[in-house]
Parts: sequence; structure tokens; C-alpha cells
Amino acid sequence: HLKMYSPVERLLRTIRGSTNFDEEKNVTMKHISEKIIPFVAAAAFLLGTGINSEAQSRGFKLGQWTEIHNSVVRQLNQTYVDTLDVDRIMKAGIDAMLSELDPYTVYVPEEENEDFQMMISKTYGGIGAIIYKKKGEYVVINEPYEGSPAVKYGLQCGDEIIEINGEDTRALESAEASEKMKGKPGTTVKFKVKKVRSGEIKDMEIVRERIHLPDVEYYGMLNDKDGYILQSGFTENVSSEIRAAYLKLKEQGMQRLILDLRGNGGGLMSEAINIVSLFVPKGSLVVSSKGKAEDTKEYRTTTEPIDTEIPIIVMIDSNSASSSEIVTGALQDLDRATVMGRRSFGKGLVQSIRPVAYNGQLKVTTAKYYTPSGRCVQAIDYSHRNEDGSVGQIPDSLTHEFKTAKGRIVRDGGGITPDIELAAPNYSRLVYSLVLYGVIDRYALEFVKTHDSIPAVDEFHLSDAEFDDFVNFAKTQTFDYRSSAKTLFDQMKKELEKDGLSDGISEQLTAIDKVLEMDKEQFIRLKKDEIIPFIEEELAVRYFYQKAGVKLRLRYDTQLKEALTLSYPKALF
Repeated sequence: HLKMYSPVERLLRTIRGSTNFDEEKNVTMKHISEKIIPFVAAAAFLLGTGINSEAQSRGFKLGQWTEIHNSVVRQLNQTYVDTLDVDRIMKAGIDAMLSELDPYTVYVPEEENEDFQMMISKTYGGIGAIIYKKKGEYVVINEPYEGSPAVKYGLQCGDEIIEINGEDTRALESAEASEKMKGKPGTTVKFKVKKVRSGEIKDMEIVRERIHLPDVEYYGMLNDKDGYILQSGFTENVSSEIRAAYLKLKEQGMQRLILDLRGNGGGLMSEAINIVSLFVPKGSLVVSSKGKAEDTKEYRTTTEPIDTEIPIIVMIDSNSASSSEIVTGALQDLDRATVMGRRSFGKGLVQSIRPVAYNGQLKVTTAKYYTPSGRCVQAIDYSHRNEDGSVGQIPDSLTHEFKTAKGRIVRDGGGITPDIELAAPNYSRLVYSLVLYGVIDRYALEFVKTHDSIPAVDEFHLSDAEFDDFVNFAKTQTFDYRSSAKTLFDQMKKELEKDGLSDGISEQLTAIDKVLEMDKEQFIRLKKDEIIPFIEEELAVRYFYQKAGVKLRLRYDTQLKEALTLSYPKALF
């Protein structure tokens, strides 16, 4: 399957369709005749009794535009000069229409339902491995998941998949190879494999299983009193995972809990409510929602908590969104946790999944949610667009003050502001480039070919000789290694040339260019301390799986280290 949350990818992650889903389940619909759709749509609005004039006007417009749309499509089908790809243009039309609303309202046709379910549930049928595929070369096992069929049957990082069910993989695109490896749990997929170190060619038959990517990526004790849980999503039953992790940490002597929601884009609202319910009294208000077609709904905890006393730190950043903000906002408003990090993304919209014709689904924004103090954290105003169609942030001047349970002031309109702000890690452009161009990822694949093992994670540190090997490898790779200063300077030179201003200062520009120019090896060595943590993390994952990568990442987590040294606001005592 496609790589979702690789260790180094976290550096570049942005919110991509973060969502809150309500409790509605997908229902298979009967096929609806195309000719009946406009009639039903118009009749439902125009022929109903007791409809006011505004509703009649909306109904008339809907019927009118439905008729116009169908008329245009019929004319295109009859008269357009080339063959009409109806599926493509109709899907593009729906996507364009929905893009005028907000980024979270999307149409999912029947053929994309499996990928959609993967997105919202993090489950799929397959062998449980991330693959690497370069055009014209064999598929390579990049990261097998711990306990997966891939591991059970002996596949390891660096193994080459020569054939899938008898088909040579060199001719396949990455997505095609991934699709052939996926399938219904219990079915078999046949591989011809070249082992990474011995070069032995082996035939394998692997039975696919239901693969679930856990939302609790890691938990453990950071020291003798601080327990840590890293949560990356809000799919079904994650609250049970959090509960189980908490109880195990408590057995190990945990006296304070750090819940890390940095980079967590959200998911099921119900799971957010269930997580809050673990730490606040039964009956506490967690979140409320208000939509166009419904009165305000309040969602309260319905189960007894497991601990209402343990100090909690919730860590967030600009990529913490949706259900992450529900959990954070509730624990902040109820004065149950100290929030640390950077201001969250600001997504206060709730989506529901509605069935549409021909087994498709519509993920549609149906409400806004509000934290216990009454805040809506939505930061972007999609309902009032500028003339050019763009949208803007809600300015701070238009936000309002609210109060937590103990009277602390909090504000709406721009995500969750931490009680204690922590400086974000600052990486050079070179590090971003090494990640974006896959240089570190490919080096890890080369490393495993010649190294049977590495020390345990706690003892593993990249040696100077191994870093030299990385430098020599990176020198052979194509990537943009310019510094930020050099990039800006190159842009400025182009603008000066465009404006005809460069001729008179050409000598000065050449002199500055020479100062900023740095060869690839020199720049990599200059940024050694920044680069090493990412190499170590990638290697840890290859030998000890994903949890080891998280554990190693914590070694260099300056935000977390700072959070552990800080005190709670007085209002929380």
C-alpha cells in the first residue's frame, strides 16, 4: 500500500483532508435512473406543502440548474468533435462544484470506496509492507510492519520482489504493484523474491491478512514518572488503545501523562469523546455541534473515567486538527490538562458520510463544533469567499474571549492556543530536500544490504564512518542542495534581470553568488547534526520496525524535553 506515515515524512506532513465523522454508517443504495434524478430533485422542493418562498426559490434554482446541466451533457454527447470521456468530465464537474464549498466535502465513487475506507479506518487486506519502486526496476520491500504476514513469511527490508503472481514487476508502476499485493484477507499472493544479502531466489506464497495501522504508534515511560503516548489518528477503537496504554504505563509507575497529538489530523468525533471520557467525570460536556438542519447537539461523557487526578500534558502543533482539537479543547476548557506546543490547525467542521446513487458516498460538512466553553476553533472562513474565490483566516481582531471552568481566558477563531508555547524545531532547507527527494530513504535501503544488524535502539548511534558513507552516497544523488539564502538570491537575480536592473550591478551579483555557492559535500557536512537524527530513525525502523523509529525520534525531541521541565498554570492546581 501507499506509504502513509513514514518516520521522516512527518517532517513534511501537512493537513490533507482532516475530518471529524459522525456515527452514520455507509448504506448501499439501489440504482437510480438518470432520468428520474432531476424530476425527483425538482418535485421534492416545488411540490411539497407548507414550503416558504425562500425554500421555493432555492428549489426552483436547483431544478433549473439540474435541467441545464443535463442539457449541456446531452449536447456534448451528441455533438462534441472527439470521443467524450463521460466518466472523467462528470467526476471533474462534481469535484469542481464541491471545491467551491470547503476542502472536506468530497464525492467518493464506488470504485474508490476501498481507498476511502483505508483512509478513515487505516485497515486494508494485504501483506503489511511499505514498498519502494523505481521505474524499470523491481519492487523492493522498504518497511515491513511488525507482526505482519510479510514478516511472518520471512520478507525483510531490501528484499526484491521479482514477480507478483507470475508477472514481472519491472513493468509495473508503484501503484499497480501495490494493488496486486493487496487483496481480500485469507487469499494468497505468490512472489518470486531475491533476498537482500544472499541474493538467493525464492518462491513464496503469502496469505493476506487484515492489516490495521495503529493510531497509538508508541507508548512508554520517558523516565521514572512520565508516561508518554503518541497518537496519530482517530479511527475506530483508538480510545480503547489509549485506555490500554494508560493502564500499562500506570503499572510501570506513571505519575504524569504526556499525550502527544502533534501532527494528528483527526478522525472520528466519537473516539475523541471517548478519550476525553477517560479523564473527566461522567456527564461532562465534551463538545457540541450546530448544523443547518439541526438544533445544537451536546455530546457528554457516558462512562466512568479511569483517572480524574493524574496531571496531563497535551502536545499539539499546527498540524493537529479536527478531533485532535476536540480532545485538546475539552481538556483545556475543563482545566484537566496543560496544553503545550504550537497553535493548532483550526478545523471546527464536522463531516458526515451520506450514501449517494450507484453506491457512491458523499463526505459532506454538516455542522460546526464547539468546545465546552463555547469556542468554535474554525480558522478559515469558507462561507465568505473573496471575489477571486480565495479564502482567508479569521483575523484575531474578530475573535472572542471565553472562560475555562476555573476562569482562565481562551479565545475562538484560530485553533487551540497552547497554555505554554514551545519553539518549533527549525530545519534547514537541505534537510527538507534530503527528505523530499528520498535521499535518506534510499540510503537506508543501501545500508541494509551490507549490514546484518545494528545495536539496540538505546545504544545505536550513527558512527563517523557511517556518516561518511552517507555523504559519499548523497553526492551521487540528484537533489536541490541549495541553501535558503542561495535560493532567495537566485530568485532575486531573475527578478532583477526581468526588470532590466542586473547589468549595472553584475560584478556585485557575481561576488555574492560566489560567497553563497557551496558544493554538495561541504553543505551536507555543515548540517551533519541536523541530518544524523533522520538517518538513525530510518535505520531503526528498518531493523526494529516503526515503534523503534518513534523511540529514537524522542531522543532528539527538543519540544518534549522542554515540556517536561515546565510547570502547570496556577489555575490548574
